[in-house]
Amino acid sequence: MDIGVLLPTGKAQWGPGDDPRDLITFGQTAERLGFSSLFVNDSLISPRIEALTMLAALAASTSTATLGTGALLPFLRRPVQTAQSLASIDLLSGGRLAVAVGAGFPGRFGRPFYTLSEVPWPRRFARLDETVALWRELWAGAANFHGEFFRYDDMPPATRPFRAGGPPIWLGGATPAALARTGRRYDGWLPYPPDPADYAAGLLAIGKAAADAGRAADAITPALFLTVLIDDDEDSAFEGMERYVCATYGMPLAEFRKVQAVVAGSLDHVRAAVGRYIDAGARHLVVRLGALDLRSQYEQSERLASLIPAWRRVGGAPSVGQQDLA
Repeated sequence: MDIGVLLPTGKAQWGPGDDPRDLITFGQTAERLGFSSLFVNDSLISPRIEALTMLAALAASTSTATLGTGALLPFLRRPVQTAQSLASIDLLSGGRLAVAVGAGFPGRFGRPFYTLSEVPWPRRFARLDETVALWRELWAGAANFHGEFFRYDDMPPATRPFRAGGPPIWLGGATPAALARTGRRYDGWLPYPPDPADYAAGLLAIGKAAADAGRAADAITPALFLTVLIDDDEDSAFEGMERYVCATYGMPLAEFRKVQAVVAGSLDHVRAAVGRYIDAGARHLVVRLGALDLRSQYEQSERLASLIPAWRRVGGAPSVGQQDLA
């Protein structure tokens, strides 16, 4: 059972006097508190520290935590250069990189960024799969690649990652097509469903797709992305989460929680609510803290860390999702 935390790399999560260089200290502190992974977001929604730059800094300043993207948007970058960057981070971290990827969202959170990147919106999922295939070929030492979107001959030698085959690559998304693609092609799944029952159903679909492709279901890491705010006062917890969601996404909490997993309340409430996802099969939590300045982020991380032993005890027992996938 792994419990990770998302670093607040977006400017919307910094207070007026916050220094973004303190994000490195935040990562080091989270590692000492017992978090087993440190994740960063990748987006053009608002100003932020660029994802791979942040991971490179963490590679040199931490020693044990997995370093992950939640999720990387490959269409924002040239694919060969991105393969080199990812391999470099994996080398510098001693093989601690995990790369969750996504293709972006319809509407203002996705399509405009394709326009800025001069990448076509149609067939974006096929382009994502082919980008990942190209990375893996480069890391394996291929000199040629001939796909639908990318065709390269006589490629120069690429930087090899720390691990043979490269870092594990996870897929975000929970549509039926995404579940099937996760089972067939990817090393992990990082969704954010509002209902634990949907998470369990997604794992079943992934397990079936994996079996149909001749893969073992336990080769796919069942991860979960969720936003958490701990406050003993229930009204204060929801007010704080409302402020966070409005500042980050410009939408009310009532709309946001229809599409993403959100938990706000006391320690006992958060422990139980997240425990239902663990019962559904989640084995790597990536927790985003619903706080809008670094001091509050530190406070939330300390409170969240107190729940790690309980969640690890729950995750140590076979879950319903694991039993169904076996």
